[in-house]
Amino acid sequence: MLGLKRIDKYLFLRFIEVFLATFFICSFILLMQFLWRHINDIIGKGLDFDVLAQFFLYSWLSVVPLALPLAILLGSLMTFGNLGERLELLAMKAAGISLFRIMLSLMVFISMISVGAFFFSNNVLPVSQQKLWTLIMAIKQTSPELEIPTGEFYPGITGYNIYVKDKDNKRKILKDVMVYNFSNGFNNASVMVADSARMEMASDKTYLIINMYNGESFENLKKVEGESATGSIPYRRESFGEKQIIINFNANFAKIDQNVLKNDYISKNLSQLQRSIDSINLRVDSICRSYSYLFMRNHFFDRQTFISKTFKDSRQAKLEYAEKNPLYESLNTDQKKNAVNYALNQAKSVESDIESNRDYQKSERLTGIRHGIEWHHKFTLSFACLIFFFIGAPLGAIIRKGGLGLPTVISVVLFIIYYIIDNTGYKLAREDVWPVWQGIWLSSFCLLPVGIFFTYKAAKDSPILNSETYLNFFRKIGSLFRKKTQEKA
Repeated sequence: MLGLKRIDKYLFLRFIEVFLATFFICSFILLMQFLWRHINDIIGKGLDFDVLAQFFLYSWLSVVPLALPLAILLGSLMTFGNLGERLELLAMKAAGISLFRIMLSLMVFISMISVGAFFFSNNVLPVSQQKLWTLIMAIKQTSPELEIPTGEFYPGITGYNIYVKDKDNKRKILKDVMVYNFSNGFNNASVMVADSARMEMASDKTYLIINMYNGESFENLKKVEGESATGSIPYRRESFGEKQIIINFNANFAKIDQNVLKNDYISKNLSQLQRSIDSINLRVDSICRSYSYLFMRNHFFDRQTFISKTFKDSRQAKLEYAEKNPLYESLNTDQKKNAVNYALNQAKSVESDIESNRDYQKSERLTGIRHGIEWHHKFTLSFACLIFFFIGAPLGAIIRKGGLGLPTVISVVLFIIYYIIDNTGYKLAREDVWPVWQGIWLSSFCLLPVGIFFTYKAAKDSPILNSETYLNFFRKIGSLFRKKTQEKA
């Protein structure tokens, strides 16, 4: 019994060091991928270190649902592959220890990780997602650091276009500067040209101050009312030795209230999602019942209408129509036109109400689907951790190859297959092609039989991935084929 406990401790320590290393690597790769998608929003904004630290922290928390199953798959595959390659797994089985008993300590540990993954998805991830996307929104609205290029117009300041021919970086002087001011409209634009200029931000970073030296300014004046449209626009010209321009340019980072995304599905836990889904379904059902009652009350469906398919100008058709509609036939021509127009307007009004109701129901249904997808995602992460362990551990025991070579290739291939299936199911559920539970659990349903198959084969010591087994099989087929050829000869 003591030996078995030592084996459990030994396996746990071997697995935990590989798992932590692979989790760090997978998190880093996925974090870099996420960062690459938002790199244009971050570069050149002059963000403080604490803002960047928050961005990286919340981004790392957002990639954990992908990194954790991949790390479990790769870690278990490498651990049992190393045990098989060094014949340690064979020695344990020779001592009468079954594969399931060998995996027991890791099964308990992975089960604890799965439970922790559920609480992470339910309690930590909604808060981090809410903070992350409000932070991204604030970063996108932050003005970039002012970096005027040379030899081209810079439109980065709202209402202005600035051209700089050359720069003296030592003295921080801009040479041959042109400033086009369109803040009062194109017809009231002003242009300033100077031999040199110096730019600086105000101490509170809310204003840009441009000191221009030895130049001229040109400004269009507003037209006087009643002036001929073909007349020339008056302008003013001014020469100056030094002129200062103050431009509103807020370069500070301003946080956005996190309550902006409070009602979004990414910011809700399991109970909040369930309440939102119930509320959405109740609203949709209430609208359907009210519209159904309206149509039934106005007899739109049980009223018999008379529209003859052969209704043209025949006398018999007119007589039948008159018998069915005596009030309409009693009207004169103008009254009939008014009645027909009124009926058409009523029909169009009803059609507009139906389309509006349909669009509203569709929008509410899609919102409910998004909440349902997020509700199921709270459980799929935990289930994926278990599935990937029961794929990686038996597969490592079968292939008996450790290190970062073959196990990494197999893990990446399996994870790509999982990701493709999961993404396909997500899109089918999001577009309301499949029910939400079918789309979100599709990847788990597809990989669960794979995990059961590999676990069964590993427990039976099946050489399913042994290349010698397949080579011997083809050798036997080749030998049989040669014997038949010799017999015919």
